[in-house]
Amino acid sequence: MPKLVIVESPTKARTIKSFLPEDYQVLDSRGHIRNLPTSAKEIPAKYKKESWSNLGVNVDRGFEPIYVVSPENREVVSNLKKALNSAEELIIATDEDREGESIGWHIFDVLRPQVPVKRIVFHEITREAIAEAIRNPGELNHDLINAQKARMILDRLVGYTVSPLLWKKIAPKLSAGRVQSVAVRLLVDREKARRSFRTGTYWDLVAQLNPSDRITRETQFSARLVGLNGTRLATGRDFDRATGQVTAGRKVILLDQGQADQVTAQITAMAWRVKAVTERMTTRRPAPPFTTSSLQIEANRKFGFTSDRTMRVAQRLYERGHITYLRTDSVNLSGEAIEGARAKVDVMFGPEHKTASPRVYKTTSKSAQEAHEAIRPAGRQMLSASDKGLSGEEARLYDLIWKRTLATQLRDARLRNTTVSIDVRGESPADGEEGALQVEWAEFQARGTTVVESGFLKLYVESSPRQEAEGETLRLDSLPGSLPRLGDNESLAMQRLDAQGHETKPPARFSEAALVKALVDRGIGRPSTYASIIETIQNRNYAFRRKQEFIPTFTAFAVVDLLERSFSDLVDFDFTAHMESALDAIAAGQTDWTAYVEEFYRGDAGLEVQVAEQEERIDPLLFREVKLENFDFEIRIGRFGPYLQRFVEREGAEPERQIVSLPDDVVPADLTTEQAGALFSQKLEGPTVLGKHTDGTTDILLRDGRYGPYLQLGPDGNGAAKPKRISVPKDTAVEEVSLEMAQRLLSLPRRVGMHPDDGQEVVAHIGRYGPYVSHGGKYANLAPPDTVFDVSLERAVTLLKEKKPGRRQRQVLRELGTHPQDQAPIRILDGRYGPYINCGKVNVSLAKGTAIEEVDLPTAVNMIEERK
Repeated sequence: MPKLVIVESPTKARTIKSFLPEDYQVLDSRGHIRNLPTSAKEIPAKYKKESWSNLGVNVDRGFEPIYVVSPENREVVSNLKKALNSAEELIIATDEDREGESIGWHIFDVLRPQVPVKRIVFHEITREAIAEAIRNPGELNHDLINAQKARMILDRLVGYTVSPLLWKKIAPKLSAGRVQSVAVRLLVDREKARRSFRTGTYWDLVAQLNPSDRITRETQFSARLVGLNGTRLATGRDFDRATGQVTAGRKVILLDQGQADQVTAQITAMAWRVKAVTERMTTRRPAPPFTTSSLQIEANRKFGFTSDRTMRVAQRLYERGHITYLRTDSVNLSGEAIEGARAKVDVMFGPEHKTASPRVYKTTSKSAQEAHEAIRPAGRQMLSASDKGLSGEEARLYDLIWKRTLATQLRDARLRNTTVSIDVRGESPADGEEGALQVEWAEFQARGTTVVESGFLKLYVESSPRQEAEGETLRLDSLPGSLPRLGDNESLAMQRLDAQGHETKPPARFSEAALVKALVDRGIGRPSTYASIIETIQNRNYAFRRKQEFIPTFTAFAVVDLLERSFSDLVDFDFTAHMESALDAIAAGQTDWTAYVEEFYRGDAGLEVQVAEQEERIDPLLFREVKLENFDFEIRIGRFGPYLQRFVEREGAEPERQIVSLPDDVVPADLTTEQAGALFSQKLEGPTVLGKHTDGTTDILLRDGRYGPYLQLGPDGNGAAKPKRISVPKDTAVEEVSLEMAQRLLSLPRRVGMHPDDGQEVVAHIGRYGPYVSHGGKYANLAPPDTVFDVSLERAVTLLKEKKPGRRQRQVLRELGTHPQDQAPIRILDGRYGPYINCGKVNVSLAKGTAIEEVDLPTAVNMIEERK
């Protein structure tokens, strides 16, 4: 009889099976085989009349969860039971964290095995690790299971009791979440700080200098003005963000443009000499190996990967045996890993480049839980991505992990930081203006860095928040340049002197990397859940992306305001972090999970009591209004989004209520009273009439829409067909749109000709994303000098042939059927990195080597639900 091994995913099952003897059967559970009910129809009939049934948790009986096996998992459970009936032993080999322990317990609880049961854990999927785990089996850890259960129930209680209040008091389809709401508050707080920020301006001077006896390009360097007449010059850090003025009490000189020009005129002819040269040796230590959060942060900074994308790629690398487990808070490396990394450093750089003794890192994260190892290449060989035959995004992420691991065993980098103070003195020309700033002497400063020993920098450099904000990636050659060798009192020749104006900048909005770091630093949530939290924030319209920034919406402002004033604990950073500590204590067996959940929900100030009280107190009219600093109109949240409201006085009558919708791209921190007034004016005045269409009767209207300005042929119909519309090209200013241009644009689409291959029509048109040509369902974008009006048939055919297949043009390899819930078609498509399953907006990659004929509809449905 075989021994049955159960894991979570098909890929993991295939990898493990390749390391085990023939008498082992390896099957997967497709993640959790059961969960709390997600809809009313999933609630078992015997519970439907219970007051707590909508929660899926029996709050009257020790918070007992109501677990259900979803329809798409029933066949999985049936197959597992069938396999178990013919097995001599059950081995649960799910992941080694709380989630994996919980999945393993559900498997045990549902299958009710009558054969011996073993629990094995491993940090990497290699032959040696699997063999070691088989030799040293253990048992399911019920402390970890209880911690996961407590987290799941807490999340359910918060989401299912507070979210309905948001629907009633603000708008439908909103949601609250134990970690999600805190993340939204971070975004809103930062946006408020940006709105209250006041810009300050200051000027300084930058000189291009040479040693007087060595005037060459190689010896030229820059120095910046730092003081005048013995008083320090004001810089950005001297300004009060709330006033835009120099902070009270700071003894600094603030230059305006006129004064900067005066100083320039006075010191140009003065004598420039080196006052002092200071050198300081510093060392830089390599960053620790990756944890889940630091990998998400660095992949976002270096590659622009979202947290979700990073976790998906890392999951594939782990399941195929390339890296160790990806959900970890530990920076510890095993002895095997350190030994392997040091051996690889010997081969790549030579023994003299590694540390004298193994470098070891210790975990200090607030959120550290089980004693896992850091994320690193699996095994001890430390093969590169090319050696492993990896490509695409998997190669990029693996290379990042590989370099970071090896860098830990390379020597520290040694840098020489040089600071040169420069004295500028002499007789200044008479300025002639009364009250002009008179310069007796000025001090400039130059800084440079020389790499004395590159150490780990030759292999890997961690990105910095500054470079993230500026869209750069840190490289060895991006360090500050070195200065020429200078001596005290050495004479300098000034080649050029420029006055430079500066403005203080508001606090930067959160990028995904910065948001993850903020949550980690506060000890809030688990890094493995950040990807889904960030996705939810966007799906619930609490924030949208603009380039790398997260911008909170007006709806987010309203929700955070309600939560702060009515459920302050739920968006309190310390309270939420304390909950994580409590869950850690449950996982360590130090706290009873039911007692903790009981106090949170049923305590004197518990959530149940708060919800009951606030449901009566919360005034929807109050919380549907968003108040902005220095703004004269009302902003309200309606059923269909935010809108502006004002009341206009009318003689002898009640004030007239006027409303206008706020466009989707309006940013809370940047909205001005003038912009709001313009929106009201546009609505009252109606669209601009450019003139008549070529038919001589229909008006051409220029309107402003959700995605920018557009042209419309005739007014909106009353139940009739929609009038013809076309976007104004993005590179065209509204003021440049003439009647002739409008007539030409509304004449589109333009028939370019017949395709020589099949005789089908080739068309040129303008869409939401710009001008394009199309043929037979295939599209190719146009870029200058090509335009929709003059692109030739020959050129269009060439562009269409050169166009790489896009998402909408993927070849359908196999039709599997429709999803049982929403009837969406499920297909296997030919993707850039191989075949994948598609269902609406959900895509699931097929493991390498999987034949598309092996994938049936139930399997695809399970994979789609797991992906969701």
